[in-house]
Amino acid sequence: MITIKTLQDIELMRRNAQDLCVLLAEVLVRALPGVSTATLDAAAEASIRAQGAVPAFKGYRGFPGSICASINDEIVHGIPSPTRVLREGDVLSVDIGMVRDGFFADTATTVCVGKTSQRVERLVAANSHALRLGIEQARVGNRVGDISHVIGDYIVSQGYGVVKNFVGHGIGRQMHEDPSVPNFGKAGKGAKLRPGMVLAIEPMAMEDVGVERVLDDGWTVVTPQGGLAVHLEEMVLITEGQPELLTDGHSLRAALEPTAGWSV
Repeated sequence: MITIKTLQDIELMRRNAQDLCVLLAEVLVRALPGVSTATLDAAAEASIRAQGAVPAFKGYRGFPGSICASINDEIVHGIPSPTRVLREGDVLSVDIGMVRDGFFADTATTVCVGKTSQRVERLVAANSHALRLGIEQARVGNRVGDISHVIGDYIVSQGYGVVKNFVGHGIGRQMHEDPSVPNFGKAGKGAKLRPGMVLAIEPMAMEDVGVERVLDDGWTVVTPQGGLAVHLEEMVLITEGQPELLTDGHSLRAALEPTAGWSV
């Protein structure tokens, strides 16, 4: 069932989303060569709890971390570990969530550790543009399929593969609410968008074309042939006019770029 948020709900969700973006930026400045993903996870949990919130992922269906830290060919749900040490040039996707005052916030981004390359920049740029196209379709009267179609169509047009078994979602008092928001589909299909809906739109693009697979740990999703993958996620409020980006994490994280040692 799709839930329509009240003005009070929206204000709480907006505050949570904005604070979560700041927390993610604080985690990412630590994403340097030689740092383990467990170190990033510990920093994320401490920061979330310092905000009076609870990590949304920790314990969710048994997931052991406060963030998902996925490296290179890992698309999503990478488990933080002290043995996963970042190296120069790694492509790192971090997904982070929290719950406070009864409402969830969820956002993700991909960065390159240390020096980047044109190969990575092109992949990230394609996924970023696909996300922007999807957000533009998040308008009253459109349908979920309008978002899904433009995301998938653009990713494929750039020569990349679309992840099909893991999708975006509604968000509110539950981390995953209706409707599901796939990154592929037909325009004009799916649930109609109404004011007060909040969607977590999260395109995932990969160099490989094929079906992603889950590792034996039951969580980590990897590309079919070992190509690189990237993941972005923003929370979007459907309004009577322009869609409102609740997280707007890209702007906050980009502001830290000159001193952080990483790049979007």
